[in-house]
Amino acid sequence: MDKMPKVALPLVIVFIVLIVLVSKSTLTIGSGRAGVLYKTFGNGVVTDQPPLGEGFHFIAPWNKVFIYEVRQQEVFEKMQVLSSNGLEIKLDASAWFSPEYESLGKLHQEKGEAYIQRILLPTIRSAARSVVGRYTPEQLYSSKRDAIQAEIFEETKKIVDGQYIQLNEILVRDVTLPATIKEAIERKLKQEQESLEYEFKLVTAQKEAERQIIEAQGKADANRILSASLTDKILQDKGIEATIKLSESPNSKVIVIGGGDSGMPIILGNN
Repeated sequence: MDKMPKVALPLVIVFIVLIVLVSKSTLTIGSGRAGVLYKTFGNGVVTDQPPLGEGFHFIAPWNKVFIYEVRQQEVFEKMQVLSSNGLEIKLDASAWFSPEYESLGKLHQEKGEAYIQRILLPTIRSAARSVVGRYTPEQLYSSKRDAIQAEIFEETKKIVDGQYIQLNEILVRDVTLPATIKEAIERKLKQEQESLEYEFKLVTAQKEAERQIIEAQGKADANRILSASLTDKILQDKGIEATIKLSESPNSKVIVIGGGDSGMPIILGNN
């Protein structure tokens, strides 16, 4: 009975060692992540094989695995840049990106886990300064925001494409101008809008005047043609027709034949 503890103790130690080795030799990688294997007694970072994917893995206890987020990520950056005329502009932008999956080992070996701070953010700042420096504050405030967003994306992409980073989009969230410049631009835009409205009113009034002139000219032409076509004979005939119709009316009246200046009948009625 006294020997039992002496026999059981080594077994317990062996069991504990096995548990430690198994725990050190297994790894579970979560969704949206991948692992870069580092072989301590090999050539270091494994770059000639795909990274370790999601799920359960057996790893030699003397090796290491570095976990990376491989889903699309977003990083925000606030910058102060200069416009083409030297005014300070505050620019808020964000980038959508992800590491290149197949090149994850090279990214870890050459750039490290802090690749966002070392590569991506400095590149965005440099591209933003270069692009914004081509535009005036008025252009940045009004019509050129989409243009500078596209240009920052293109310039950033040219650099990071060779850095094992996949850049998906650059979004310019906000452009903040100095208060005095912003007020001046807003006043100018308001004046331009009022000027356009005034010009529109002038054009509308001019068109209406032209319409009235054309309408009056048309009436004058019609009256002139009508006057030219109405001879004394036609007028007498029309007068006789009207006299006959009036005489047939049931209302009481007095008809004086040949009483008018032109010999036309004069009709006197009690109504």
